[in-house]
Amino acid sequence: MDVSPYDALLFVSFGGPEKTEDVVPFLENVTRGRGIPRERLVEVGHHYFDRGGKSPINDQNRAFLAELRKDLADNGIDLPVYWGNRNWDPYLSDTVAQMRADGIERAAVFATSAYSSYSSCRQYRENLFTACDATGDVTDAPVLDKLRHYYNHPGFVAPVVDGVLASIEDLPEGERDQARILFVTHSIPTSMNDNAGPEGGAYVAQHLDVAGVVAEQVAERRGVTHEWDLVYCSRSGAPHVPWLEPDVNDHLEELAGNGVGAVVMCPVGFVSDHMEVVYDLDTEALATAEKLGIDARRSPTAGEDPRFVAAVRDLLLERAAAERGEAAERATLGSRGPSADRCPVGCCFNQRSQLPTLAGEDSPQYAG
Repeated sequence: MDVSPYDALLFVSFGGPEKTEDVVPFLENVTRGRGIPRERLVEVGHHYFDRGGKSPINDQNRAFLAELRKDLADNGIDLPVYWGNRNWDPYLSDTVAQMRADGIERAAVFATSAYSSYSSCRQYRENLFTACDATGDVTDAPVLDKLRHYYNHPGFVAPVVDGVLASIEDLPEGERDQARILFVTHSIPTSMNDNAGPEGGAYVAQHLDVAGVVAEQVAERRGVTHEWDLVYCSRSGAPHVPWLEPDVNDHLEELAGNGVGAVVMCPVGFVSDHMEVVYDLDTEALATAEKLGIDARRSPTAGEDPRFVAAVRDLLLERAAAERGEAAERATLGSRGPSADRCPVGCCFNQRSQLPTLAGEDSPQYAG
């Protein structure tokens, strides 16, 4: 399979602490520039301290990378796969420096964030610029092409659908057909959603689109139509700043008041079971449901499902073909179609500071 012009694939993730003494420094990295007091970070850090100071995300990334490397090799693709995190070791800047030392000239970039918004896309592109700039000159660093958003790729959707179906079947038989599906994602400030994508509102619109696809496929396979809602978790920041709502816990209370007896919480906004899933859903939300007398299940994320792993290969091949000037088939579900390969100028506007980015139409690496 032809992956030219690429001579590497770069896997980029959020990162997470792996021992107790990592927790506060990790949170300082995440919140740098926001003026959050250390004592507040220690308070937030209890989500990690209670689990031995370790986030599950790095182990999940290692498992995914092992499957990805195997998938590429099994399909005749001899391509080195590098891994860099935004907020913890292995740091993205160190990885890009290693890539340059290894003679890598151009790499496709897969980020573990499927949607459009500042925090889930543009901030990654800012980090790519910073990492390349740290090598001495961004125009002499490896050219980095971020692969398109994949929230509506069949390889991401299929394991999500299967997870919801399995979770419904795990409910008591008398509750299955009435179970409501709660599609859960990370809350962001409403102003960030207003600026998401080239025309605004993309974060919510993309989630609604894929949730509709999942609900439709569940209905087709079960022969039962389930009511569903898009809800949010992990709100943070100043109380006076509006964030996307409803919070999953608040919504569970509303559903209990309306007589809903069973729900499946589908973390459609996340690609693996990292802290926002194991704490906000498996700990807090399931406890809320139990208190309210709602029978609740949490469906799996895509994780290292072979179909999701294969989706990365598919995204790589389609982008490689496009960069060679060839027609590329772009697999999508729902009504929104494929996202752009190169983010338009001003896409997912940074409201705090206009920092330089890579992988967009205005990337200095594309000049000339």
